[in-house]
Amino acid sequence: MAKDFSGMEDSNRSSNPSIHQQSGPSRRVLLQGGAAAALAALAGAFSGGLTACASLPTGERLAFKRVPPGQGDRLVVPEGYVATVLAPWGDPVGVAGALPAFRHDASNSAAEQALQLGMHHDGIEYFPLVGSNTHGLLAINHEYTDDGLLHVGGLQPWTAEKVKKSQAAHGLSVIEVELKGATWQVLRPSRHARRVTLDTPFDVGGPAAGHALMRTAADPAGRRVLGTLNNCAASQTPWGTYLSGEENWIGYFAGPDKPSEHEQRWGLRPKGYGYRWHEHDERFDARRHPNEPHRFGWIVELDPSDPDSTPVKRTALGRAAHEGAWVAVTRDQRAVVYSGEDSRFEYIYKFVSRDPIRPGGARANRTLLDHGTLYVARFDADGRGRWLPLLQGQGPLTAAAGFADQGEVLIKARQASDLLGATKMDRPEWLAIDPRSRWVHCTLTNNSQRGSPGYPDTDAANPRANNNMGSIIRWLEDGDFDGLGFQWNHLVLAGDPANERAEARGNINGDLFGCPDGLAMDPRGLLWVQTDAHATQMSQGEFARIGNNQMLAFDPARGEFRRFLTAPTHCEVTGIAFTPDARTLFINIQHPGESPGERSDPAQPARYSNWPDFRPGGRPRSATVAIRRADGGPIGT
Repeated sequence: MAKDFSGMEDSNRSSNPSIHQQSGPSRRVLLQGGAAAALAALAGAFSGGLTACASLPTGERLAFKRVPPGQGDRLVVPEGYVATVLAPWGDPVGVAGALPAFRHDASNSAAEQALQLGMHHDGIEYFPLVGSNTHGLLAINHEYTDDGLLHVGGLQPWTAEKVKKSQAAHGLSVIEVELKGATWQVLRPSRHARRVTLDTPFDVGGPAAGHALMRTAADPAGRRVLGTLNNCAASQTPWGTYLSGEENWIGYFAGPDKPSEHEQRWGLRPKGYGYRWHEHDERFDARRHPNEPHRFGWIVELDPSDPDSTPVKRTALGRAAHEGAWVAVTRDQRAVVYSGEDSRFEYIYKFVSRDPIRPGGARANRTLLDHGTLYVARFDADGRGRWLPLLQGQGPLTAAAGFADQGEVLIKARQASDLLGATKMDRPEWLAIDPRSRWVHCTLTNNSQRGSPGYPDTDAANPRANNNMGSIIRWLEDGDFDGLGFQWNHLVLAGDPANERAEARGNINGDLFGCPDGLAMDPRGLLWVQTDAHATQMSQGEFARIGNNQMLAFDPARGEFRRFLTAPTHCEVTGIAFTPDARTLFINIQHPGESPGERSDPAQPARYSNWPDFRPGGRPRSATVAIRRADGGPIGT
């Protein structure tokens, strides 16, 4: 996540007991003993699980030369690697007969932007065509817009056309790509090319479909929503679809002068958070359309291989400020979908499907994610945890408590989780599931309000006050991925150990980093970590040593983090997608040159960065980058 909507990240004022108030080992014991045990256990788990990757090299697992901390406005990869900018904001996606070129003065119209790659790329996945490692589709999220860069004159004046263009720059893109020689290229035109914007119809699936709280004047049935927004992380399902999380959607809505308790719990404000869409699109005025916000905050599913398919909002997975969703598979072939809510003091969820995954791809599994049970996590101080079911009629989730049916439980997932006593986390972001060891990893990117007056204190799972640097937590389910209990520990407390208090000392072996965000397992069992420190943090405190945001590889056998790349000025490194043979890595560089206030000055569009075009007076552009070894070998070896 890039934007810091603080009002959306501290709305959890529930009285759930903090873990440090529960019985069990002290926080010092967990931090000093748990980290070492985590590394040892992870190394042991991997030692017997690499035979599945026997076709890949088995030599040194981190064989690339580390790059130094980054300070300049450039993307740096290791010696022997080549990074190619593939798909920047504004390039045409490749819809036949509609290939509007990007104009560097930001004068493209809203209609043109709806046919071009959106702004601020985030999650990305590669979908091979006919099993190819060199020809496939990329599905890409576009999280938010910087209207100072997007429009001529920025927000002045603010017009209906600028609202439409901002809406067109959100959503998803599907592009066709092919490796030609040693270079990846976007194929245009392409029958697969697609843009999904705020005008794209979505079906609603699951228990909240047709619910009274989902109905609006424009959609009295409550089963068809226009658009998706603030899409953050993404993943690929075993049946070949793309899952995308709707994150800070509440910031686009203007609420009443006195929001209800329900609206306050979701962070709704009278004037919104600066997008001002409600001034020219009444759909985003929650005073006039109070149910419209309920139609966002879902995991959306898209079939990239079928450009005519209708994407679906999967309500059975719960409504939240979703970072994304990732699928594990039980031994009896049911889908288990993990997700985190990237907001301060919010929760980690998992959904267990009722039915097994069926052969036949997307068509055979079109309703798989509409039936099953959603759970929220409680992390106990003794290193154990429980999954608490969000089921209407069970425990406190009764009609008397405001949950008339299962649809209402899912629409009000935060309030349901509050009542169940789930653990308030430090902004859960990406997850990575190792199918060999079966450990599930989650980045807790940061939480500067942890332990502050009026906010929750530290606990075992979130052990640091004023947590500016974040951590990676992980757990192992009891039995199978559908287990109701688990063991957990910290893989790492991020930051510079020299600046930590003794009882919360960091445990990084290798290169330093802060604010872990993107996360993925590669085919060899390396854990890849991307960082997202805000522009206001750069070159301050611990970041004076850490430098620009970066991407690292972690080798569990050695317990070592090694810096693989450093990014341009003030950007986030995000999106991790490998080709099946692991010889190409696709990443996204988001919001290069972000200003500390997150809104660019239209008179100085390249004040902090001019990446990747480096045009005098040009605009910095988020972009997808393809990374390969110069000799064509697997990434990281």
